[in-house]
Amino acid sequence: MLNKVELASKLGSLARIKARDYDMKTVPPLLVEKGLTEGWSIDKENDKSVRLKRKKHHNVLLEDRVWTLLFRMGFKYLSEDGGSYLLVNPKELNSPKTQIDVVGIDDEVAIAFECKSAEKRTNRPQFQEELGKHSLIRERFVNAINVQFNSGIKRQIILSMFTSNISLSDNDRARASQANIVLFDEQDLVYYESLVAHLGPAARYQLLADMIPGKKVPGLSIRVPAVKTKMGGANCYTFSISPEFLLKISYVSHRSKGKMSEINTYQRMISKSRLSKIKEYISDNGIFPTNIVLNIERGHVRFEKIKQECDNKTDTDIGILGWLILQPTYKSAWIIDGQHRLFAYSGHDKAAKAHLSVLAFEGLAPSKQARLFIDINAKQKSVKASLLQELYAELHWDADEPEKRIRAILSKAIQELGADPDSALYQRIQTADISKTDKCCITLNSIYTTLEKKDFHIVKVKNGSPIEYGPLWAGSSEATLKRTTYILKNWLNTIANSTREWWDKGAGEGGGLAMSDGIITCINVLRSVFQYLDTKGNKLVHLDNEDLFDCIKPYVGALGQYLGELNEVDRRKFRDLRGIQGQTTRTRRCQQAIKEKIPNFDVLGLDDFIKLEKAQTNAQAKTIIDWIETNLQELVINLLKQSYGSAESEWWIHGIPKIVRTRVSDRFEQDDGKRGGKEYYFELLDYKKIILEDWAKFEPVLAFGNSGNKEKRTSWIDYISQRRNIVAHPSSAITITFEELDELQKYRIWLSEKLQGK
Repeated sequence: MLNKVELASKLGSLARIKARDYDMKTVPPLLVEKGLTEGWSIDKENDKSVRLKRKKHHNVLLEDRVWTLLFRMGFKYLSEDGGSYLLVNPKELNSPKTQIDVVGIDDEVAIAFECKSAEKRTNRPQFQEELGKHSLIRERFVNAINVQFNSGIKRQIILSMFTSNISLSDNDRARASQANIVLFDEQDLVYYESLVAHLGPAARYQLLADMIPGKKVPGLSIRVPAVKTKMGGANCYTFSISPEFLLKISYVSHRSKGKMSEINTYQRMISKSRLSKIKEYISDNGIFPTNIVLNIERGHVRFEKIKQECDNKTDTDIGILGWLILQPTYKSAWIIDGQHRLFAYSGHDKAAKAHLSVLAFEGLAPSKQARLFIDINAKQKSVKASLLQELYAELHWDADEPEKRIRAILSKAIQELGADPDSALYQRIQTADISKTDKCCITLNSIYTTLEKKDFHIVKVKNGSPIEYGPLWAGSSEATLKRTTYILKNWLNTIANSTREWWDKGAGEGGGLAMSDGIITCINVLRSVFQYLDTKGNKLVHLDNEDLFDCIKPYVGALGQYLGELNEVDRRKFRDLRGIQGQTTRTRRCQQAIKEKIPNFDVLGLDDFIKLEKAQTNAQAKTIIDWIETNLQELVINLLKQSYGSAESEWWIHGIPKIVRTRVSDRFEQDDGKRGGKEYYFELLDYKKIILEDWAKFEPVLAFGNSGNKEKRTSWIDYISQRRNIVAHPSSAITITFEELDELQKYRIWLSEKLQGK
């Protein structure tokens, strides 16, 4: 017997209590101090009592959120406060009983939920035991529903579990599947809460479609007149149907839901404001002259042709008249276009009487559904161009060309990592529907373009076809997706766990690692580890996922340790390295850190980089350039004063070209002359202009070499100026080479000799 279940219509007061994330109680003033020590806070003080408030315990909060979800979805019966319980033997006075956290019953299904949560994200060793315990109630729950809530229609019985802050293994999920228990996590709960806020009661059918896809909707059967034809090689049907019926069998896979098991996730989350406007339009007797576009899965539709009244075969090619029999199953009609028009009827009193015009395709592949969605919506302002990249998985998941399939896998893998609560990239991937924040600041494109490079999935190509696959390739799309996400997740999680305080800051103050450039660097280092192991004869593509990560684990451990030990100054320098050059320098420094821990680690170009870093050529170059610039200024100004006079009105007017005077004067004025006289506001290329304008005077002193015109013999100043720009902007991450340093040193020695009169 199932106790403590009541009509939802009688539970309005309980619904208001459960909808809050806090508890309330009123106590006498004498008990306030005790309440404060127990975690309560004062909400309101009355004359003779005090109202206290306290945030609900995580276990209670999860149960209340699940219960509230079912209440808002319109389930007919719900468990009362504290859940329901099943009596083992109703005839015994003290019969043992099994508690069920949340029960929801309507005309079509009965669901028993268990809710398991933790304050902080953790594993749950006892989870399989809890699964087994929950599965044992099935027979008694079925019997209780059939006896106590018999409506003449056999309900679908569902056992389910909601978890929050609990990491489940693949084995946990496999056991749940074997026990026929449907698992949901906190991300699913947030999704359904958002969906019911938009759709109202119709969200119930989306939930049921996820729980029992393909199961028949009890007591529902329909046969409608239709025209059958072909479009794009697929059967399609045109007919009219009531929104009430269509709501029960339709399903929209919203991209924002993020379920890792879904491939067909091309729709956007429904706009609540748009729904409201359409509801008003319906209430004002508005009609929709355009079709709702659906895809009906194969096996869920049957067409009975009737006698055709046509003159020739051409007429039947245009369309065949008949009866369309729709099999009433959950998740059988996928909405490609028109979700707002349909769901605006959710909870509307016209849902049963109105009719919608429908164009239904039969058995379209997900890639064709996605392409059709794009073709219909691409010209609309509401669809962002960046959406196409996110939809690449749907468009090319079943492509014949390996390169296209790999790009589809990458698109899906990145989105899965952003949706997995156990991933270091959870809620950090910025997609078309999500605005940038300090946490969500990593673009999908930045990771996509980095992983698209060779050595991850394809190593060698000949005549346009792969002849050697990389370590992340696993054959099928599904296996390669799983392998790619497994390796990336463990690689990045290791780094995040070693740098937790830095990682969590994202793009905020003091952050810089969990950003696009930082993730690109981490993935580039992974690529270099694969390259190194390949040179050592390791056939990584033949290893299983766990063995592959074990193979690279020492290297990511060393990388995580290096990044985790960077101080605030080093972190700021790391963040300041921008662009491709910056990414290259970051990557090299990370590789260098790994080599210090694992001396045998070596990749092409690393030794040269280390030599340059050790030599600190930029610092040496800056010292030389500063010396040259200071002494060149002194030499030029002295020569001008000797020739035209030391007064500024003499050497400045007669010795400096007007265009240079104008530029220098502007700099002088903007700085309010803080450096001193105008001679302190020259730039290197200004000296070249002065020298060229008065070549006869300066050639004996500042013309380099013995041959060539004056442009060539003063080109050394251009060379100095270009290198000065490099050392003056360390964020460019460009390093002066030994050869360039030697050239600078040559000019310094030459100028020094000129100053000494040699």
